[in-house]
Amino acid sequence: MTLDRPTHVVAVFGGACSGSVAAEYLAERGVAVVVYEQNARPYGKIEDGLPRWHRAQRRMEYRKIDGRLERPGVLFVPRTRLSADIAFLDVVSWGWSAVLLGNGAWKDRPLDVPDADQYVDRGLVYQNPFVYWFNHLNEARYDGPRYDVKPGTICVGGGLASIDVIKIIQLELYGHALRHRGIDASMYDLEHHGIPAVCQQHGVDPRSLDVEDGWLVYRRRIEDMPLTPAPPRATPEQLEKIGTVRRRILQKAQDKYLFRVRPLALPRALIIDADRVVGLRLCETRLEESRVVPLPDHTFELRSELIVSSIGSVPEPLPGVVMKGSYYDYADWDTGAYRPIPGVFGIGNVVTGRGNIKASQDHGKQVAQHLVEQYLGTADPDAHGIAELARVAEMRGAAAAQAVTDHLQTVAPLDPAQANALLARAEARQREVGYNGSYRAWIDAVTPADLE
Repeated sequence: MTLDRPTHVVAVFGGACSGSVAAEYLAERGVAVVVYEQNARPYGKIEDGLPRWHRAQRRMEYRKIDGRLERPGVLFVPRTRLSADIAFLDVVSWGWSAVLLGNGAWKDRPLDVPDADQYVDRGLVYQNPFVYWFNHLNEARYDGPRYDVKPGTICVGGGLASIDVIKIIQLELYGHALRHRGIDASMYDLEHHGIPAVCQQHGVDPRSLDVEDGWLVYRRRIEDMPLTPAPPRATPEQLEKIGTVRRRILQKAQDKYLFRVRPLALPRALIIDADRVVGLRLCETRLEESRVVPLPDHTFELRSELIVSSIGSVPEPLPGVVMKGSYYDYADWDTGAYRPIPGVFGIGNVVTGRGNIKASQDHGKQVAQHLVEQYLGTADPDAHGIAELARVAEMRGAAAAQAVTDHLQTVAPLDPAQANALLARAEARQREVGYNGSYRAWIDAVTPADLE
């Protein structure tokens, strides 16, 4: 790409739903866009965080992202991680018209028990690597950590992402038990039809398999689980109705996947034996208004050699990026404008911290109950369910791109020499990572033949 007239040039970090929409939006308005993607493929949470049983919907979203990133005016630079490959403060010093941070919320919130960090991958696992493993475990080229789902595996969570995790646990446990009986039941059938239905098809009582079902542990009540959003300033009557809906959604998921739930329970300590996790010590809780109050005299234990913590994701801290708590320091959470440096914007999960594809009320769209049930697999199949959920991220991308467009109206376009120097940097990085300039050829080359 070579420019012969003054042009705005914008860098976007992260090529998935929000980033690709922002890139397309800006390119349609004559902005030259460079999309830096940390992975070989640009699909982000769609590929690595959305469980692989959504395979048809995932492929549909891949095609949409591809269409945005291979359009004229967009330069794609894969395998380039902010801070590891190029420093944030260097990037903003190069003279871009604007910089968008869409690098996602990939850092798991730490489990708040003593010495948790010492037992990661020694019986304690976090959601993001656990789901990544599940999505890629059947690929011949997968060389990451592998996890053995243990009897009674404990998931600490409560939101939609933790339902994904407990479903994975149950599908792994029952899939293994059925194979041990000589029954080849696919993960896709178990997820789609439900564990009891598949067992019935094969003349098996699920209880006869002697599976020790997994636990979903939540510190609040079931009716407080954020499975459907509450409207702002909800009345007590509305909250009661929402609580009933949440209970019904969770019960449907339990009936279909047979996991156990322990509400009003707070982790207090890992149980260790031979330097590995063998369980979790918890205390009961009560709610005072909306505050969780631990009851230290009411403790109990759950035993398992695997605990998966699914209590949320936040943006990864980056050298040079000013943090405010767990998030980047934004002057405006609606536009994602980064306070310390004008012209830098957050986009997508890096702003909301929502690691799933669920809506954030802060970005103006609620997820309808039936869409949540589609996502959980407890409603009749609907190919549009995930597309609707992904559309929320697309709306965030469009909103951020509009904020950038407003910013660009306040600054002069770059002269051709400045603009082409930025593009030359991007093209040099493409060569470093082996990208030949053809988006389609690159995607074909880096997509595993056995990708699900």
